Amino acid sequence: MIGRGLTWRLGAGQLISWGVTYYLIGVLGQPIADEFGWSQTKVHGGFAAALLTMGLASPFAGALIDRHGGRPAMVAGALVGALGCLGLALAYETAGYYAAWIVLGLAMRLTLYDAAFAALARIGGRDARRSMSQITLLGGLASSVFWPIGHGLADAFGWRAAALVYAACALVSAALYAGIPDRRFEPPTAGATLHPPPRATTRRDVGLAGALYALVTTIASFLAAGMSSAMVALMIGLGVAPGTAVALAALRGVSQSAARLCEVAFGARIDPTLLNLIAAAGLAASFVLGLMSGLSALAAAGFCALYGAGNGLATIVRGSLPLALFEPRDYARLTGRLVAPSFLAAAAAPLFYAYAIETFGAGPALAASTALGAVAIAAAIWLMLRFGPERPPSRPS
Repeated sequence: MIGRGLTWRLGAGQLISWGVTYYLIGVLGQPIADEFGWSQTKVHGGFAAALLTMGLASPFAGALIDRHGGRPAMVAGALVGALGCLGLALAYETAGYYAAWIVLGLAMRLTLYDAAFAALARIGGRDARRSMSQITLLGGLASSVFWPIGHGLADAFGWRAAALVYAACALVSAALYAGIPDRRFEPPTAGATLHPPPRATTRRDVGLAGALYALVTTIASFLAAGMSSAMVALMIGLGVAPGTAVALAALRGVSQSAARLCEVAFGARIDPTLLNLIAAAGLAASFVLGLMSGLSALAAAGFCALYGAGNGLATIVRGSLPLALFEPRDYARLTGRLVAPSFLAAAAAPLFYAYAIETFGAGPALAASTALGAVAIAAAIWLMLRFGPERPPSRPS
């Protein structure tokens, strides 16, 4: 059983961790570029290095949480995050700047959703699904909270002072993570009410379920990173006025939080494999609307809102689906390996979209996104048909 207090502490920690690491570049990137005289590509290259570090560190982070629990990993990650923010504040050349982002990449893997989901699964088993959804509600507000804070601090005192404040905030999150209990979920004893068994039990089924889960997760992460950097540019490229495009892009965050709130309220009635399909379908459908953005402001608004909803659900599915597919005791170890490609894809996404928009235009870039969404739908359908609640029984391998 996961207490409400732990859920709120983890949620508050996620709000801080996302705000001072992942979303840092969004508000401090331009001041950094202005001081150093660097291009945006070079500045954002540091963030790409952080995402690559996350991918490389993912299997080790999963094994660490599986072996020692969430508290030591996430507390260490928060302290490393503070060190990374401090390193940024003290960076005066390219090497120091990129080294700080590599440190932040390690911190991100040890503190963001995948680490928090693994910590909750280790404590609560399949009962962790609701808590996973709840912590994303606070985590989803990170940019809304920390972008204004970072912007105000950078304007008043400079971006280096803002990075120092972010480092102090990371230390606060370490105190929040220090309350994560050490216990590990144990299956009920004989005669107690049992949870349904994991749906992938044979070696072949675990391999197939893991591959399909990794494919959907990798596509969703690639699209998320790409839309974070290029959503406004895509709409402008299709003819939407810049001011309108910026205003409509705000719908993404609103619909993302709304979708997560609906999942918290009603998601227990929806099987995770079906929710995975709904999320993938929402992402693909949003890009179809995106292709019509230049013809209608309503289509552009639908693109932003539907993408945000699909992405919000995809984040929750990323944590809850493995609870249904695999043995909860294997959650941290398995997901640590399975989500690693998603970080590598996310690192490449901003560069891909920048190149695609510049070389081929916004329309072909959105068409490619639609195609990726279709692949995610196909994988989600396969996963639901094979491992949904009415799945056929597994055969011994």
